Amino acid sequence: MSLRILLLGSGGREHALAWKLSQSTLVEHIFVVPGNGGTNQLPKTTNIDAVSPADFPALVAFANEKQVNLLVPGPEQPLVDGVESYFRKVGIPVFGPTALAARMEGSKAFSKAFMDRHAIPTAEFKVFSSSQFEDAVTYVKTCGHPVVLKADGLAAGKGVLLPQTTEEAIKGLREILVDSIFGAAGSEVVVEELLIGPEISVLAFSDGYSIVPLPAGQDHKRIGDGDVGPNTGGMGVYAPVPAATPAIMQQIMNEALRPTIDGMRKEGYPFVGMLFTGFILTSNGPKVLEYNVRFGDPETEALMRLLDEDCDLAAILLACAEHRLDSVQISIRPGYAVSVVLASGGYPGSYAKGKSIEIKDVPSNVVVFHAGTVASNNQILTAGGRVLVVTSYAPTLQEALDSVYAGVDKISFDGKTYRRDIAHRTLKGTDAPTGLTYAQAGVSVDAGNSLVEAIKPFVRSTRRSGADGEIGGFGGVFDLKEAKYIDPVLVSGTDGVGTKAARSNGRRDAQSCIDLVAMSVNDLLVQGAEPLYFLDYYGCSKLDVAVATQVVKGIAEGCRQAGCALIGGETAEMPGMYKDDDYDLAGFAVGAVERHQILPKPNIVAGDVLLGIASSGLHSNGFSLVRKVVALSGLSYSSPCPWDDQTTLGRALLEPTRIYIKQVLPAAQAGLLKGMSHITGGGFIENIPRVLPKTLGCYIDASTWALPPVFRFLMQHGGVAPLEMARTFNNGLGMVCIVSHKDVEVAIDALQRSGSAKVYKIGEVVATPGVEMRNLEAWL
Repeated sequence: MSLRILLLGSGGREHALAWKLSQSTLVEHIFVVPGNGGTNQLPKTTNIDAVSPADFPALVAFANEKQVNLLVPGPEQPLVDGVESYFRKVGIPVFGPTALAARMEGSKAFSKAFMDRHAIPTAEFKVFSSSQFEDAVTYVKTCGHPVVLKADGLAAGKGVLLPQTTEEAIKGLREILVDSIFGAAGSEVVVEELLIGPEISVLAFSDGYSIVPLPAGQDHKRIGDGDVGPNTGGMGVYAPVPAATPAIMQQIMNEALRPTIDGMRKEGYPFVGMLFTGFILTSNGPKVLEYNVRFGDPETEALMRLLDEDCDLAAILLACAEHRLDSVQISIRPGYAVSVVLASGGYPGSYAKGKSIEIKDVPSNVVVFHAGTVASNNQILTAGGRVLVVTSYAPTLQEALDSVYAGVDKISFDGKTYRRDIAHRTLKGTDAPTGLTYAQAGVSVDAGNSLVEAIKPFVRSTRRSGADGEIGGFGGVFDLKEAKYIDPVLVSGTDGVGTKAARSNGRRDAQSCIDLVAMSVNDLLVQGAEPLYFLDYYGCSKLDVAVATQVVKGIAEGCRQAGCALIGGETAEMPGMYKDDDYDLAGFAVGAVERHQILPKPNIVAGDVLLGIASSGLHSNGFSLVRKVVALSGLSYSSPCPWDDQTTLGRALLEPTRIYIKQVLPAAQAGLLKGMSHITGGGFIENIPRVLPKTLGCYIDASTWALPPVFRFLMQHGGVAPLEMARTFNNGLGMVCIVSHKDVEVAIDALQRSGSAKVYKIGEVVATPGVEMRNLEAWL
């Protein structure tokens, strides 16, 4: 069969995979989303930047359109987020695990418990939740060995602390469990024994039954020669590692890899894909440090060079996805491969982008993979922290090292940073004192400029009549005349995402930032207003351009859903005001409504009907109570969702707020609605009276719609009374509309035709003030 492959990612790992895949006679074409300046130079390969790698429905639509028949996710986040299920449902094979299997990387507490259940050698450990801080302190005081602290979830590579003393360990526990420096990722902490010995990485193909490891590699995480300076994503790898002898590799297979694959299958979440396991070689044998559920970077760049030229990577990946790995041959050529990362100046801190790259003729056994690059006007420019990965293959390690550094010398760009001691550790360090700069004080102007460039496409995507979608000036401009209003009244609203941000901190992805827009524009809607434009404020300790870009991407998506333009904002980097990864997020929306259409109308009377429109989940309120209920339930945010086995509890709770503009505004402009209430903090009890005349109230019949599972979970595990639910949560209805009794059917039809959220007739306006909740026993 001819393969049309969709490859997700934009790093050196993805370039290396595309390079090897493009050599396969089975491969007809490779689509890389979004790719980089190197992937689009490969034969049979096209970069796709019109589809976001985080927009799974759009990816599926693209895959169907292009007749894709194999998905290969590069980074871990799409796998943890469940991309596999989207493609499996439409019959497209995936080289990668389910969301349940991806918990092996997504939750350290989960993976450690798994190792314990299956007697897989690992460090001694204990897991503590945020409510067990004192227990954790007692443990580190009495365990009798040095410890490592690991935040449970994904924390952008920053979730591991190595305290040198008991006092530092207690301080670290407080930062993770009490101060929540890692947000949701630190809802639990793994406290494990500090092990001593060389570390190796073992990447292994698996189809859920068979497992075939590649030669062990050794990564170099620190930025500087001699293993000094801050940690990075990896500055270079060599493979195979002499310390990983055949006897050691056989022990790793028997005691760790095989029990892992068998155990996952027996527990109901078989692993398909690349199992990337970190080991430490102790005096008592190899022990597992961590699992990853995807190709490593920069391990992959080196390992692709070790695959035999006749070894068909595409055939291997497809065989794994089809559970027949034993039907293909994986052949490794003898010798050594080395990868050396060339990084931007300033990495892993702030760094400039857009620097021109020159690559001269490199040695014949050297291949250069692009990581953080972009092609622009026939030039290759820097576009990330890790820019290029130079690789070589040779019969001996020394020959591989000599040729890779000869290749490095043929490449130039401003700020080129790399380690000169990969594999042989020459241990040469340099000190170059410099004058104090604004960047050294913790504020990077270059990072701010890079962010502006990174978000421009997202901002432009929100353009509408009255706004051109451009940013970078001193203020945003909106032409009200172009919006075609006759006698407009402006309506404004501002909001934050409340304590939901504390739960999603560490998961500042695009989806989690839609809430910011939703809360503001839904408040405009209840006045009858159409949202026109939006501005945001993002404050942080240290500006991470990639993270901030995802924030703005989510805000832009919310603006598109609401039909309003993102015309400006403020990003403030204030290391003295915020700690570590702390941040603050706020939004400001402005809308307009014709004067005669302002809501609520003064003619609301007893007998008018209440229509409820379905919510998408919790929306953005009540999370202080939610956190307490989760703690009482005994589950973690990385646990499988009790009512949806395709996701985790944390992701289900963080489902973005529904934006009601396109579904409800047409009915309001048609005069069908007398008033609306956005059901936010305070639930039905506090919000509906805000739009009623003081002499009137209403009743709500709780039996007229089914209480969604997320709210039943909170009631059952928190012992929350139905009436308390009604004054705290939206309980499945995020917007309530008031209509005349004679207009009920017409209004329901109009609302249902304009959107997918279901509409319910839930009660009536009455002559007595207040909100009467009827038939609450239906929720029990």
